[in-house]
Amino acid sequence: MKRLSPTMRDVARAANVSASAVWMVIHDKPGVAPETSKRVWEKITELGYTVRDTNKLPVRTVGLLIEKGSIPAMMDSFYGDVIRGFQSEAQRAGYQVNLFMFDRTTETLNLLKKGVMKSVSGLVVANDGDITPQMVMQLKAPNVPVVLVENHIDDHRLPCILGDNFSAGYMVTRHMLSLGHREIAVLPGPAKYSSLVDRLNGCRAAMAEEGLLIPPEWMPKPVSGNPLKGYLQMKEVLALDHYPSAVIAISDKTAIGAMEALQEAGWRIPEDIAIAGIDNIVESAYTRPPLTTVHLPKLEMGILAFRKLHQLITGENDIPVKSLLYGELIVRESCGAKLHK
Repeated sequence: MKRLSPTMRDVARAANVSASAVWMVIHDKPGVAPETSKRVWEKITELGYTVRDTNKLPVRTVGLLIEKGSIPAMMDSFYGDVIRGFQSEAQRAGYQVNLFMFDRTTETLNLLKKGVMKSVSGLVVANDGDITPQMVMQLKAPNVPVVLVENHIDDHRLPCILGDNFSAGYMVTRHMLSLGHREIAVLPGPAKYSSLVDRLNGCRAAMAEEGLLIPPEWMPKPVSGNPLKGYLQMKEVLALDHYPSAVIAISDKTAIGAMEALQEAGWRIPEDIAIAGIDNIVESAYTRPPLTTVHLPKLEMGILAFRKLHQLITGENDIPVKSLLYGELIVRESCGAKLHK
């Protein structure tokens, strides 16, 4: 029987390191200890693994796919950090990153199928929204791994990196309840985003534990794609005869818009009404008053997404995993002190 040539994984096993470490040693990338590098080269020689001239190897390219409508908001808030984490980790490992945009046309999908999946070694799909599960599965191609960020497809075991959005909604609602609030409005986001739906479900679960429901009129539908959605949603609540004592916005951007509507109407925060958001974007620390929120590790999501993609590309680990990153409640002045009972 013909003897099979040793693989990178064989070298990794013999040197007791990861396949990623072997790849980094061969390509002379930083981040590997000198003694580890020496051991890897010894095993390469011992096993007879053939190392191609890395100067002649093309630079590997990975793709990052996002919906076109997300770009203006993402560059200064949530997805800006995800992209920065992904790009910095990819560049550290010697990859080039191509950013691809998706809109809802069939032509765009066909172009992506022909162009994206033939030009990259792997693809990360950030968020869902207009990028539906059916479209992700249509894009998927043999030998091109796909990793999802803030998106999961229940019927398919694709690796994904998620913020713990359900717990974020639950945590911030429990905080409001602990302050004595029982009449709480929630400003939801578009239902096409699974992360925002998970946050809303977390809010509802915390309320249900106290035997409370969110009145439908205190949960106004968002105007999809409108950057003033939080402002408009809050104006809708303020037009009612009965007001809540607290507001939870499904994102910090929505909360900031709601704060503008409240202050425009002469409401004092937190004296007249408490408010909180989710995301911990940079601006949330500088609102007046500073916004209570839940920090989700956005930069780390991008870093982990690339690391998982790299493992799949190098064959180090092909086990599909749903990775959930913990959030942290950041208490600031917008919720005020405990209500008098």
